[in-house]
Amino acid sequence: MKLCITGGGTGGHLMIAQALVEAAVANGHEIIFIGSTHGQDRRYFGAHSSFSHVYFLETSGVVNQKGLGKIKALLKIFKAFLRSRAILKKHKIQATYSVGGFSAAAASFASLSKLIPLYVHEQNAVEGRLNKLLKPFAKRFVSAYDENSPIQGYPVKEIFYENARVREELKTIIFLGGSHGAKAINDLALSVAWKLKKKDIKIIHQAGESDYERVKEEYEELGVEVELYSFTQELASLIFRSDLAVSRAGASTLWELTANGCPALYVPYPHAAGDHQFFNAAFIVENELGWREREGEALKAKLLHVINEPLRQRSERLLSYSEKNVAAKMIKDLETSSAASPKN
Repeated sequence: MKLCITGGGTGGHLMIAQALVEAAVANGHEIIFIGSTHGQDRRYFGAHSSFSHVYFLETSGVVNQKGLGKIKALLKIFKAFLRSRAILKKHKIQATYSVGGFSAAAASFASLSKLIPLYVHEQNAVEGRLNKLLKPFAKRFVSAYDENSPIQGYPVKEIFYENARVREELKTIIFLGGSHGAKAINDLALSVAWKLKKKDIKIIHQAGESDYERVKEEYEELGVEVELYSFTQELASLIFRSDLAVSRAGASTLWELTANGCPALYVPYPHAAGDHQFFNAAFIVENELGWREREGEALKAKLLHVINEPLRQRSERLLSYSEKNVAAKMIKDLETSSAASPKN
Protein backbone atom coordinates (compact mmCIF):
# COMPACT_ATOMS: atom_id res chain seq x y z
CA MET A 1 0.00 0.00 0.00
CA LYS A 2 0.93 3.64 -0.39
CA LEU A 3 0.53 5.38 2.94
CA CYS A 4 0.97 8.83 4.44
CA ILE A 5 2.01 9.59 8.00
CA THR A 6 1.38 13.14 9.14
CA GLY A 7 1.89 15.09 12.36
CA GLY A 8 4.67 16.20 14.61
CA GLY A 9 5.84 19.47 16.04
CA THR A 10 7.29 17.79 19.14
CA GLY A 11 9.51 14.78 19.66
CA GLY A 12 6.68 12.74 21.17
CA HIS A 13 4.57 12.84 18.02
CA LEU A 14 7.59 12.25 15.79
CA MET A 15 8.74 9.20 17.71
CA ILE A 16 5.35 7.60 17.02
CA ALA A 17 5.79 8.45 13.35
CA GLN A 18 9.21 6.78 13.42
CA ALA A 19 7.84 3.62 15.02
CA LEU A 20 5.02 3.46 12.47
CA VAL A 21 7.23 3.96 9.42
CA GLU A 22 9.60 1.23 10.60
CA ALA A 23 6.68 -1.18 10.98
CA ALA A 24 5.13 -0.18 7.65
CA VAL A 25 8.36 -0.48 5.66
CA ALA A 26 8.98 -3.89 7.23
CA ASN A 27 5.64 -4.95 5.74
CA GLY A 28 6.60 -3.70 2.30
CA HIS A 29 4.60 -0.46 2.20
CA GLU A 30 5.68 2.82 0.61
CA ILE A 31 5.35 5.70 3.08
CA ILE A 32 5.50 9.45 2.71
CA PHE A 33 5.60 12.02 5.52
CA ILE A 34 3.84 15.39 5.62
CA GLY A 35 4.94 17.65 8.44
CA SER A 36 5.69 21.29 9.16
CA THR A 37 8.58 23.68 8.70
CA HIS A 38 8.03 24.63 12.36
CA GLY A 39 8.74 22.39 15.32
CA GLN A 40 11.15 19.48 15.13
CA ASP A 41 9.80 17.69 12.04
CA ARG A 42 12.72 18.58 9.81
CA ARG A 43 15.26 17.66 12.49
CA TYR A 44 13.85 14.15 12.72
CA PHE A 45 13.14 13.38 9.07
CA GLY A 46 14.86 16.05 6.98
CA ALA A 47 18.07 14.13 6.27
CA HIS A 48 17.73 10.42 6.96
CA SER A 49 14.53 8.43 7.33
CA SER A 50 12.69 5.39 6.02
CA PHE A 51 10.12 7.55 4.23
CA SER A 52 10.20 7.49 0.44
CA HIS A 53 9.40 11.22 0.37
CA VAL A 54 9.13 13.90 3.06
CA TYR A 55 7.32 17.23 2.86
CA PHE A 56 7.55 20.13 5.29
CA LEU A 57 4.77 22.66 4.81
CA GLU A 58 4.45 26.16 6.25
CA THR A 59 2.10 25.71 9.22
CA SER A 60 1.99 26.73 12.86
CA GLY A 61 -0.17 26.10 15.90
CA VAL A 62 -3.57 27.78 16.15
CA VAL A 63 -4.71 27.10 19.73
CA ASN A 64 -2.36 29.54 21.48
CA GLN A 65 -2.75 32.31 18.88
CA LYS A 66 -4.99 35.35 19.33
CA GLY A 67 -6.63 37.78 16.96
CA LEU A 68 -4.64 38.36 13.77
CA GLY A 69 -2.17 35.64 14.72
CA LYS A 70 -4.94 33.04 14.73
CA ILE A 71 -6.18 34.20 11.32
CA LYS A 72 -2.66 33.99 9.87
CA ALA A 73 -2.19 30.49 11.31
CA LEU A 74 -5.50 29.33 9.80
CA LEU A 75 -4.52 30.77 6.40
CA LYS A 76 -1.25 28.84 6.52
CA ILE A 77 -3.14 25.64 7.29
CA PHE A 78 -5.53 26.27 4.39
CA LYS A 79 -2.63 26.75 1.96
CA ALA A 80 -0.99 23.60 3.35
CA PHE A 81 -4.32 21.78 3.01
CA LEU A 82 -4.38 22.55 -0.75
CA ARG A 83 -0.75 21.50 -1.09
CA SER A 84 -1.44 18.29 0.85
CA ARG A 85 -4.28 17.38 -1.50
CA ALA A 86 -1.87 17.62 -4.43
CA ILE A 87 0.76 15.54 -2.62
CA LEU A 88 -1.74 12.82 -1.71
CA LYS A 89 -2.91 12.66 -5.32
CA LYS A 90 0.63 12.59 -6.69
CA HIS A 91 1.60 9.59 -4.52
CA LYS A 92 -1.78 7.85 -4.88
CA ILE A 93 -2.08 7.57 -1.12
CA GLN A 94 -4.50 4.89 0.09
CA ALA A 95 -4.58 5.68 3.82
CA THR A 96 -3.27 8.35 6.17
CA TYR A 97 -2.14 7.98 9.79
CA SER A 98 -2.17 11.12 11.89
CA VAL A 99 0.09 11.07 14.93
CA GLY A 100 -1.21 14.40 16.22
CA GLY A 101 0.22 17.86 16.76
CA PHE A 102 -0.43 21.00 14.70
CA SER A 103 1.63 19.50 11.84
CA ALA A 104 -1.14 16.95 11.27
CA ALA A 105 -4.00 19.33 10.50
CA ALA A 106 -3.43 20.04 6.79
CA ALA A 107 -2.86 16.47 5.58
CA SER A 108 -5.57 15.03 7.86
CA PHE A 109 -8.26 17.36 6.48
CA ALA A 110 -6.90 16.88 2.97
CA SER A 111 -7.27 13.10 3.37
CA LEU A 112 -10.86 13.44 4.59
CA SER A 113 -11.68 15.76 1.71
CA LYS A 114 -10.42 13.12 -0.76
CA LEU A 115 -12.21 10.27 1.07
CA ILE A 116 -8.89 8.67 1.98
CA PRO A 117 -9.28 6.60 5.18
CA LEU A 118 -7.88 8.51 8.15
CA TYR A 119 -6.37 6.77 11.18
CA VAL A 120 -5.61 8.79 14.30
CA HIS A 121 -3.31 8.06 17.21
CA GLU A 122 -3.80 10.05 20.42
CA GLN A 123 -0.59 9.97 22.44
CA ASN A 124 -1.82 11.58 25.67
CA ALA A 125 -4.32 10.73 28.39
CA VAL A 126 -6.12 14.01 27.59
CA GLU A 127 -7.20 14.24 23.95
CA GLY A 128 -5.76 17.12 21.94
CA ARG A 129 -8.11 19.61 20.30
CA LEU A 130 -7.27 18.55 16.76
CA ASN A 131 -7.77 14.89 17.59
CA LYS A 132 -11.13 15.64 19.23
CA LEU A 133 -12.15 17.34 16.01
CA LEU A 134 -10.93 14.46 13.81
CA LYS A 135 -12.17 11.61 16.01
CA PRO A 136 -15.75 11.36 14.61
CA PHE A 137 -14.40 11.11 11.06
CA ALA A 138 -11.51 8.71 11.69
CA LYS A 139 -11.68 5.08 10.61
CA ARG A 140 -9.71 4.19 13.73
CA PHE A 141 -8.91 6.19 16.86
CA VAL A 142 -6.12 4.54 18.84
CA SER A 143 -5.04 5.51 22.37
CA ALA A 144 -3.10 3.66 25.05
CA TYR A 145 -5.22 5.41 27.67
CA ASP A 146 -8.62 4.50 26.24
CA GLU A 147 -9.98 1.10 27.28
CA ASN A 148 -12.24 1.16 24.22
CA SER A 149 -9.34 1.61 21.82
CA PRO A 150 -9.23 -1.17 19.18
CA ILE A 151 -5.50 -1.50 19.83
CA GLN A 152 -4.06 -1.33 23.33
CA GLY A 153 -0.57 -0.08 24.11
CA TYR A 154 1.69 2.62 22.72
CA PRO A 155 3.91 2.44 19.61
CA VAL A 156 7.51 2.37 20.76
CA LYS A 157 10.60 1.76 18.65
CA GLU A 158 11.72 -1.86 18.78
CA ILE A 159 15.12 -0.99 20.23
CA PHE A 160 13.54 -0.16 23.61
CA TYR A 161 12.23 -3.74 23.82
CA GLU A 162 15.40 -5.31 22.42
CA ASN A 163 17.64 -3.91 25.15
CA ALA A 164 15.08 -4.00 27.99
CA ARG A 165 16.37 -5.24 31.35
CA VAL A 166 15.39 -5.54 34.99
CA ARG A 167 16.97 -2.85 37.17
CA GLU A 168 18.49 -4.39 40.30
CA GLU A 169 20.08 -1.38 42.01
CA LEU A 170 20.71 2.30 41.42
CA LYS A 171 24.10 2.82 39.83
CA THR A 172 23.18 5.39 37.16
CA ILE A 173 20.44 8.03 37.07
CA ILE A 174 19.29 9.91 33.98
CA PHE A 175 17.63 13.34 33.96
CA LEU A 176 15.36 13.99 30.96
CA GLY A 177 13.62 17.30 30.44
CA GLY A 178 12.11 16.50 27.06
CA SER A 179 13.33 17.60 23.64
CA HIS A 180 13.72 21.23 24.77
CA GLY A 181 15.00 20.47 28.25
CA ALA A 182 13.35 21.61 31.49
CA LYS A 183 14.85 24.17 33.85
CA ALA A 184 13.04 22.67 36.85
CA ILE A 185 14.59 19.24 36.21
CA ASN A 186 17.98 20.80 35.47
CA ASP A 187 17.88 22.68 38.77
CA LEU A 188 16.77 19.54 40.58
CA ALA A 189 19.70 17.57 39.15
CA LEU A 190 22.16 20.26 40.19
CA SER A 191 20.68 20.45 43.70
CA VAL A 192 21.23 16.72 44.34
CA ALA A 193 24.38 16.21 42.25
CA TRP A 194 26.75 16.25 45.22
CA LYS A 195 24.62 13.76 47.18
CA LEU A 196 24.52 11.46 44.18
CA LYS A 197 28.29 11.68 43.85
CA LYS A 198 28.70 10.73 47.54
CA LYS A 199 26.53 7.67 46.89
CA ASP A 200 28.67 6.82 43.84
CA ILE A 201 25.66 7.21 41.52
CA LYS A 202 26.63 8.22 37.98
CA ILE A 203 24.66 11.01 36.28
CA ILE A 204 23.46 11.19 32.69
CA HIS A 205 21.70 14.45 31.89
CA GLN A 206 19.92 15.82 28.81
CA ALA A 207 19.71 19.51 29.66
CA GLY A 208 18.27 21.00 26.47
CA GLU A 209 20.06 23.33 24.08
CA SER A 210 18.98 26.61 25.70
CA ASP A 211 20.18 25.69 29.22
CA TYR A 212 23.15 23.51 28.33
CA GLU A 213 25.96 26.01 28.99
CA ARG A 214 24.58 27.10 32.38
CA VAL A 215 24.15 23.52 33.54
CA LYS A 216 27.62 22.57 32.31
CA GLU A 217 29.24 25.44 34.20
CA GLU A 218 27.41 24.63 37.43
CA TYR A 219 28.42 20.96 37.30
CA GLU A 220 32.03 22.09 36.83
CA GLU A 221 31.75 24.43 39.81
CA LEU A 222 30.34 21.58 41.90
CA GLY A 223 33.19 19.30 40.83
CA VAL A 224 30.73 16.60 39.78
CA GLU A 225 31.41 14.47 36.73
CA VAL A 226 28.40 14.09 34.46
CA GLU A 227 27.57 12.75 31.02
CA LEU A 228 25.86 15.86 29.73
CA TYR A 229 23.92 16.40 26.50
CA SER A 230 22.03 19.32 25.02
CA PHE A 231 20.09 17.10 22.59
CA THR A 232 20.70 13.52 21.53
CA GLN A 233 19.13 10.94 19.25
CA GLU A 234 20.84 8.15 21.21
CA LEU A 235 18.21 8.18 23.92
CA ALA A 236 17.61 4.41 23.76
CA SER A 237 21.22 3.56 24.66
CA LEU A 238 21.28 6.17 27.44
CA ILE A 239 18.08 4.81 28.98
CA PHE A 240 19.40 1.26 28.72
CA ARG A 241 22.45 2.24 30.77
CA SER A 242 20.33 3.96 33.42
CA ASP A 243 18.64 2.42 36.44
CA LEU A 244 16.34 5.32 37.33
CA ALA A 245 15.02 8.28 35.34
CA VAL A 246 13.80 11.71 36.36
CA SER A 247 11.67 12.83 33.45
CA ARG A 248 8.87 14.96 32.13
CA ALA A 249 5.73 12.90 31.58
CA GLY A 250 5.46 13.30 27.84
CA ALA A 251 3.76 10.14 26.60
CA SER A 252 6.49 8.97 24.24
CA THR A 253 9.31 9.08 26.80
CA LEU A 254 7.03 7.61 29.47
CA TRP A 255 6.22 4.57 27.33
CA GLU A 256 9.83 4.17 26.18
CA LEU A 257 10.95 4.02 29.80
CA THR A 258 8.15 1.54 30.51
CA ALA A 259 9.12 -0.67 27.56
CA ASN A 260 12.74 -0.70 28.70
CA GLY A 261 11.88 -1.48 32.32
CA CYS A 262 13.37 1.74 33.71
CA PRO A 263 11.51 3.10 36.78
CA ALA A 264 11.09 6.87 36.84
CA LEU A 265 10.10 9.86 38.90
CA TYR A 266 7.86 11.88 36.59
CA VAL A 267 7.73 15.67 36.87
CA PRO A 268 4.78 16.83 34.72
CA TYR A 269 5.20 19.98 32.65
CA PRO A 270 2.87 22.38 34.48
CA HIS A 271 1.75 24.28 31.37
CA ALA A 272 0.88 21.27 29.19
CA ALA A 273 -2.53 21.54 27.52
CA GLY A 274 -5.20 20.10 29.78
CA ASP A 275 -2.47 19.20 32.29
CA HIS A 276 -2.10 16.04 30.19
CA GLN A 277 1.36 15.12 31.48
CA PHE A 278 0.00 14.79 35.01
CA PHE A 279 -2.68 12.40 33.73
CA ASN A 280 -0.23 10.57 31.44
CA ALA A 281 1.61 9.38 34.52
CA ALA A 282 -1.53 8.45 36.44
CA PHE A 283 -1.31 4.74 35.66
CA ILE A 284 2.34 4.75 36.83
CA VAL A 285 1.29 5.95 40.27
CA GLU A 286 -1.93 3.92 40.48
CA ASN A 287 -0.10 0.66 39.67
CA GLU A 288 2.97 1.46 41.80
CA LEU A 289 5.24 1.32 38.76
CA GLY A 290 7.07 4.55 39.60
CA TRP A 291 6.57 8.00 41.09
CA ARG A 292 5.12 11.39 40.17
CA GLU A 293 5.67 14.79 41.74
CA ARG A 294 4.83 18.29 40.59
CA GLU A 295 7.39 21.07 40.41
CA GLY A 296 7.86 22.83 43.72
CA GLU A 297 9.50 22.66 47.11
CA ALA A 298 8.62 18.99 47.67
CA LEU A 299 10.36 17.81 44.51
CA LYS A 300 13.89 17.55 45.89
CA ALA A 301 12.73 15.69 49.00
CA LYS A 302 10.76 13.31 46.80
CA LEU A 303 13.79 12.46 44.68
CA LEU A 304 16.01 11.93 47.73
CA HIS A 305 13.36 9.50 48.99
CA VAL A 306 13.08 7.72 45.62
CA ILE A 307 16.82 7.06 45.25
CA ASN A 308 16.63 4.89 48.37
CA GLU A 309 13.64 2.87 47.14
CA PRO A 310 14.06 -0.70 45.78
CA LEU A 311 13.87 -0.89 41.99
CA ARG A 312 13.60 -4.56 41.05
CA GLN A 313 9.88 -5.11 41.64
CA ARG A 314 8.88 -1.94 39.83
CA SER A 315 11.18 -2.71 36.93
CA GLU A 316 9.75 -6.22 36.54
CA ARG A 317 6.19 -4.90 36.61
CA LEU A 318 6.98 -2.25 34.01
CA LEU A 319 8.25 -4.94 31.64
CA SER A 320 5.15 -7.06 32.14
CA TYR A 321 2.86 -4.05 31.65
CA SER A 322 4.29 -2.93 28.31
CA GLU A 323 2.63 -4.16 25.11
CA LYS A 324 5.07 -5.17 22.37
CA ASN A 325 4.72 -4.67 18.62
CA VAL A 326 2.04 -1.99 18.94
CA ALA A 327 3.22 -0.15 15.81
CA ALA A 328 3.11 -3.42 13.85
CA LYS A 329 -0.43 -4.07 15.15
CA MET A 330 -1.50 -0.58 14.08
CA ILE A 331 -0.16 -1.14 10.56
CA LYS A 332 -1.75 -4.60 10.39
CA ASP A 333 -5.10 -3.12 11.43
CA LEU A 334 -4.74 -0.48 8.73
CA GLU A 335 -4.00 -3.14 6.13
CA THR A 336 -7.09 -5.18 6.92
CA SER A 337 -9.52 -2.30 7.42
CA SER A 338 -8.62 0.18 4.67
CA ALA A 339 -10.33 0.21 1.32
CA ALA A 340 -8.23 -1.25 -1.48
CA SER A 341 -7.98 2.14 -3.17
CA PRO A 342 -8.91 5.72 -2.31
CA LYS A 343 -11.90 7.43 -3.89
CA ASN A 344 -9.87 10.36 -5.16
